Amino acid sequence: MPTSPVTQDTFTADEARLLAPYFTNSDRPIFALTNLPETVKGALFARYSRSAKSLRRLFLDEFLGQAGVTGAAFDTSAVGVERADRLFARVLSEYGDDSVAQLGGAHLACEGVSNVLTKVLEWGRLMAYLEQSTRYVPYTDRPHGRWKYHVPAELTDARLRERYVQTMDLAFATYAKWIPVAEEHFRRKHPKAAGDADGVYRSVIRAKALDTLRGLLPASTTSNVGLFGSGQAYEALLLRMFAHPLDEVRDCAAAMLVELRQVIPAFLARVDQPGRGVRSIEYLAMTRAGFLAAALPVLAREFAGPAVDVDAADEVRLTEFDPDGEVKVVASALYSVAQRSDDELMALARRLDSDARTALLRAYLGDRTNRRHRPGRAFERTRYRFDVLTDYGAFRDLQRHRMLTIEWQPLHPGHGHVRPAAIEEFGALHDWQTVMDASATLHDALVARGRVDVAPYAVVMAYRVRFYMDMNAREAMHVIELRTAPQGHPSYRRVCQHMHRRIADVAGHHAIAGAMQFADHSEVELERLDAERALESKRQQRAITEPPR
Repeated sequence: MPTSPVTQDTFTADEARLLAPYFTNSDRPIFALTNLPETVKGALFARYSRSAKSLRRLFLDEFLGQAGVTGAAFDTSAVGVERADRLFARVLSEYGDDSVAQLGGAHLACEGVSNVLTKVLEWGRLMAYLEQSTRYVPYTDRPHGRWKYHVPAELTDARLRERYVQTMDLAFATYAKWIPVAEEHFRRKHPKAAGDADGVYRSVIRAKALDTLRGLLPASTTSNVGLFGSGQAYEALLLRMFAHPLDEVRDCAAAMLVELRQVIPAFLARVDQPGRGVRSIEYLAMTRAGFLAAALPVLAREFAGPAVDVDAADEVRLTEFDPDGEVKVVASALYSVAQRSDDELMALARRLDSDARTALLRAYLGDRTNRRHRPGRAFERTRYRFDVLTDYGAFRDLQRHRMLTIEWQPLHPGHGHVRPAAIEEFGALHDWQTVMDASATLHDALVARGRVDVAPYAVVMAYRVRFYMDMNAREAMHVIELRTAPQGHPSYRRVCQHMHRRIADVAGHHAIAGAMQFADHSEVELERLDAERALESKRQQRAITEPPR
């Protein structure tokens, strides 16, 4: 019989009572922290690493006493905060231990921020984000009599600002006008099946209509974003934001800092210190400006004239891969079970024929019954770099994959736009093109007036943007299998289907492509239908099994 670990120390009845609000138990060696400020949690763990005491003993001896708790009343907002702040200041100044700032975090909501800003907020790898969806939320509300878009503070010229507002109003009004028409079109094209609930059918039709029309929404469209991250992640994010050229981004950073200092103040003490955060902000801003000054003349000299148009069928290019990728993955898979060096295992993998390597990879993958069954880290041994040119709406969805390396170019109308076939089918082609032309004209006017940084706000999401995604095979499996699922948006489904084909046909990594067994290349008319049916089935099952409240 396995022996359970034993707690380091025991606590008196009074001590257990004092610990009860802050720990899930006081008599077992595995426990969670509750009802404590994030700063205190982080400081406790920082102190923990340099003490022989148990965590709960440290809390009793060094943190709880500060609050003067002796009776039944607990002030969880005050417990140990002063000591935690002092400890963080000492650890960071004496030891430079930035990892301490990974030990506490905060949830933050950023509402009414543009899609330009959401891409800045969601840039960091080590945070979690949820963003309002253009698939499930129609942008037809007009709070305070205005459509939901951001007007840049940089537009100080009254006539240019008025032109910007008129163009944005046109885009939103056109979008709202065609939603009911699009819904009726898809209802005629895809009548409700006898077994589908009314709610399921309405949801699917609405999602299809909004998916089709989202290209009319500009990058200035405001959204709501929920963030969760460690103190270290927030510090890095704020430094980048304060160095950003856009007023909206810097103003948001200032507002975030005010709110975060109410919950994790010690983690962010360095952000506005002259010798620390301020210097980092200056470095980021000056480096960006300096590189632009150096790069733009070179680009102008070497690339005279407009960019060459890319055929829609070639919107995904595999620009870099390792011809020995499958050999290296097999060698890495063997490494975990062998007693030989990496060089010896590479030599062995090279000697094996293709069928033998494929058999080993199949065994290493095991019986994957769904895409959430992840392969081992051997698949991280090889990588792929894709150069993608697709609509901004699809980019927004793919940009959320942050464990890979992704970088994008400024959004502009020069690459043309993607138009769903249904736009012409239900009669919206003229209005669609009117919005496309107005958006491009406004963008060019802003650039001509020197507002290059502000110009992307004016561009609607149907226009294409260029970006690269550089990922190892393990992450490629995750991205491709997730984003080709039938319920996905047609734009990013198409991009990831191309990626899958390029891995097999261009890189020649047929075994790795074959391992991505849940990549879906089917053509789907109503993308959300099967997913909504499955959700409805789960709801009905819960109604049967759960007792009424």
